[in-house]
Formats: sequence, C-alpha cells, structure tokens
Amino acid sequence: MSQEITSFAAFNFSDALNRALEDMKFTTPSPIQAQTIPLLLEGRDAIALAQTGTGKTAAFALPILQNLSSSVHGTQALILAPTRELAIQVAEQFELLSANQRSITVAVLCGGQEYGRQLKQLRAGAQIVVGTPGRILDHLDKGTLLLDNLRTFILDEADEMLRMGFIEDIETIMSKLPEKKQIGLFSATMPHRIRQIANTYLHNPAAIEIRAETATVKSIEQRFLFASGHQKYDALLRVLAVEDYQGVIVFVRTKSSTEEVAEILQQQGLRAMAIHGDITQALRERIIAQFRQGAIDILVATDVAARGLDVERVTHVINYDLPHDNETYVHRIGRTGRAGRSGVAILFVTPKEGRLITSIERHTRQRITKVAVPTDHMIHVTRQQRFMANITARLEHEHIISYKRIIEEYIKENDASAVDVAAALALLLHKDMPWQKEQALPKESRSIKENRPERNGKFERSFSRFDERKSFNSDKKSPKDNRKKFGDVEQDLFRLDVGKVHGVKPGNIVGAIANEAGLQSKHITGLKILDDHSIVRLPKGMPKEIMSGLTKAWVCGRQLKLTLISSNA
Repeated sequence: MSQEITSFAAFNFSDALNRALEDMKFTTPSPIQAQTIPLLLEGRDAIALAQTGTGKTAAFALPILQNLSSSVHGTQALILAPTRELAIQVAEQFELLSANQRSITVAVLCGGQEYGRQLKQLRAGAQIVVGTPGRILDHLDKGTLLLDNLRTFILDEADEMLRMGFIEDIETIMSKLPEKKQIGLFSATMPHRIRQIANTYLHNPAAIEIRAETATVKSIEQRFLFASGHQKYDALLRVLAVEDYQGVIVFVRTKSSTEEVAEILQQQGLRAMAIHGDITQALRERIIAQFRQGAIDILVATDVAARGLDVERVTHVINYDLPHDNETYVHRIGRTGRAGRSGVAILFVTPKEGRLITSIERHTRQRITKVAVPTDHMIHVTRQQRFMANITARLEHEHIISYKRIIEEYIKENDASAVDVAAALALLLHKDMPWQKEQALPKESRSIKENRPERNGKFERSFSRFDERKSFNSDKKSPKDNRKKFGDVEQDLFRLDVGKVHGVKPGNIVGAIANEAGLQSKHITGLKILDDHSIVRLPKGMPKEIMSGLTKAWVCGRQLKLTLISSNA
C-alpha cells in the first residue's frame, strides 16, 4: 500500500503541517517516508533501514508532530543522534516542519553547549528533545530531563552509534524509558548488536528496508587522483583551474575543514562558502539560496550539513576527504548528474586509501578513472583556450556592432593594426597586467600556512593541521623531545574523576570527550579505567574553553574533573 502513496496529502496531516510542507516544497514522499509514516502514525514500533539523505528525518518528524498533544507539558518525543552536528540538523528540521505551530518547542541537548540554555528549554516544557547520548544521559541522571509523558523515542543512525562506542549509553537510556511508548530505530545497516537491542526493547516492530542506491551514477564521470595532507589544497586549486564548472560541492569530514578550505578558495578569488552544523538555519538557507542563484559557485560542506541539498546547477562534486562508506560516496556524487544531465565526480585519495577505489567501483559497478593533478602547462593551456572561447562568443554578441564602429574609427585615425588594438583591449581587461602574471598559477596563501595552528583558537582545527602535515615532517625526532605522540601531535596525560566503582565503560568516556571537545575517537588514546579514577592521553595544547567543558562534563553521574598529570607522559 505504501508504494502507492505519491503525495503527502494521503497522510491527512493537520493544516499546519501541510502548510509547512508546502513552504518547504515537499510534494512527493520519498520511499522511506511513504513506508514509515503510516506505521508511525498508527503508533507502531518500526525498524527502518535506509541510507543518509533518503529523507529519514521527515519520516519520523512528521508523525511525531502530527501525534503531539498540545495539552501535555514536557517531553513527548526524544530523538537520539550520534553527533552534535546531526542533532542540530534534526532539530532544525523539526523547527521548519512545526513553523506554523507556535506552541511546539524543540530542545537540543548536546555536549559542548552550556547547560544553562538547555535547562531553560527543558523548564519551558519543550515537547521535542533532540540530543547526543552522553548529554541526554547526564540530564536523565540529574533529573532535569523527565520522560513521564514520553510518547515516542527515536534512535537515529543506530549503526553509527555502535561504531562510535555509544551503545552502552543507548541501552542505559532505553532502560529508563516508560513502559508505554513507541520506538523507531533508524539505521543504514543492522549489525548483530543493534539487532539485539531491537529484540530487547521494540515491541513487534514493522520492518522497512530501502535498498541502497547503486545504479544512479551512470551519467556521472568519475575520476580519482592521489593527494595527501597539504597537497590537497594545491590539488583542489589546480583542479578548479582546469575544470569547466557551474556549481561545485566540495565534501570534507569536519566543520573546521569546511571553513579552512573555503577560506583558501576565497583568498584565491573564488566565490566559495562553507556550511556545517554550527551555522544558523537562516545563514544556511541564505548561503544555499546564493549557491542556487549563482552568486556562489563553490560550496564546501560536511555530509550532514549537505543533507537535503538539491541544486540543479551542480556540475561537479569533489570528495576532498574520502567518505566513510560506499553508500555515502554514492549519495555525495548523486548531487550532480541530475535530471538527465551529465556530471563529474572527483575523489582525492591518499596512497594508503588507494585500495578503497576498487571497493567503490565494485559497489557502483562503474569505473573510476585515475588522473594526475593538473600541471602548470595544463592550466596555462586551459586558460588560453577559455580566453579564446570568450573572444569567439563575443564576436557573435548582438552588441558588438556598436563597438565595431568605434574600433574602425580608431584604427583609421591612428593607423593601428587590428591585432594591436585587440591586444590593448585585452590588457585593459586584465588591468594592465601581462598575461602570465595576471594568470598566476594557484598557490596556497602564505598566511594560511603560517597561521593555521592558531586561527580562532579552535583545537580541532589545530589538530587537523598537525595531522595533515605528517607526510611533510621529518621522521627525525629531537633527543630532547621524549613526549608521547599520536601521529605528529604531542599528547599529555590526564586524570578523570570516574572509574570502575562508578560503572563507567570505555565508550562512556570516549563518547563524552569526543562530544565535548569535538575530537574523533582515534585522537583519544591510552585510556585506562582504574578503581576510582581513569587516565587518558589527549592532544597537547587544547584551548581553555574546551578544557573547562571537559572538566564539567558528566559521565555515569559524575563530573570528569579533568586534571593534567604530566605534560611529559
């Protein structure tokens, strides 16, 4: 029956929801929405397997909003997301869909944010709560998040939760849910551990599976090139110098990378902007509108920030950072080659990642062609060809006749050749700069290189830059430097005020630190859980605000109280 649903009108949503859908230009439900919404509206538990970008958020947000009771104060729906960025995106989707229902409020409870604002939202009676596992568990333990009136619990991207080590927190949270509630579990895959949780906590769930999209890349020309660390900056600028593009999306892994890459492009005179989970919805909409209209040519984005992005003028997708899995790759490059048009997808890989190309080719059933980073000669030839093409186009322009009269008069009066006059006009166009100097080859800004570790005091940026420099640093170590390192990043040893007697697990600590500091788990090393405390190694030089946040973070009902043990660990 769900396959026959071709309009949101079939769900009989409230007028307020229908107006919101109309404002958001949502007309036809995606497959996951068509199959999931009717089940959740009926109050059934559901397991939905679908990839990111298939419309999962609206698939659970719409039934939740439809079934909310305006007369009930407090949390009626709780949504868990693996990352702060995704939680913010989910909350924004709820806010857009509930734009015409002023009585509905949404609270976002994530690490790295002040408790004061979160407490204010909860005390105000937010009906919908979206958050990450660590912070949600903290509020539950403190009694600041009450689930007495909970109707629906959503576990989003469950397999990602498992990968990030949150599964024990998830089970603890689910054990605290009221007996009478509806549960929706959304995941791209169904690992055994997630299946166990579903069997334990879900009641007679309906199963929905949307098959992975693997055959939609036939109209997309796929290429890859080798580039590591800082070579990526140069490679990106050179690729953009030779490609004939209209709109480009550059995919990176972290929000700090979106800003760094966009800044480098801007300093080269390119019209680029970054979008990530920390920008406001209003700013995101403004940037995307400019991108759609052509005021911006290049969008640098994370996967989560680019969710739901559909812009016809996208001709190129550049995978600056390798995606986490094959399906993410398919979803990324699907941003181009729309509506029967051809598109280009370019993937940057390090030599160590080269073996993954075969896996992607097998998954997409399409060949990815190896190409070289454009050379100086290629860039010069391309620019010259473009310059000549622009001349040809102007020769056919309807207004050229008005200028021809002036040029003919000038040649006659000054006894000048047509070639000399054309060259003079080209010099005028390029502000009296000679061709080679005016058309300088792309080169990374020196200020970017020099200031990269300190900019804005963002620790994650500093770390990513250390990481990027690995292949360029000398393997020789100073005999004076006996500090432990992770890659090329110095690490300090810290004490945490939580241990075995408090029931803490490794995933609890890693998850809390990752959320509060914005670190990937691979950057958190040497964790040892002792009786009444734990020790861990973290990258050296973290900003004070992050250290303060980690000190105040709660795990298993206790504050971490992060304390430096040794800077020579």
